[in-house]
Amino acid sequence: MNGKRYESSLVVLPDRVISDWNVTSVENLSEGTVGELAQLRPELVLLGTGDSLHFPDSKLLTVLLTAGIGTEVMDTHAACRTYNILAQEGRNVAAALVIPPMGA
Repeated sequence: MNGKRYESSLVVLPDRVISDWNVTSVENLSEGTVGELAQLRPELVLLGTGDSLHFPDSKLLTVLLTAGIGTEVMDTHAACRTYNILAQEGRNVAAALVIPPMGA
């Protein structure tokens, strides 16, 4: 993103990057970390789950659904591509990208 390489999980929004998202795996997601995404008030969250697709516990996604926020779960590369398309369309979208620690 903008020529910068990120090596830990982050949240990308149209107007900023939150580079200190404290999630190291899909299993590490909690109601608190998903609640943080809901507080950002995007219309859609693209959850990138690493190199392969891993679905989080469905009750975690309910936090976003209850807030009226759509969610799509995909691998991180697909989430990045999809984010770029939707952001170019002017959509209020967030990409929550799980990047496992090096060597994990």
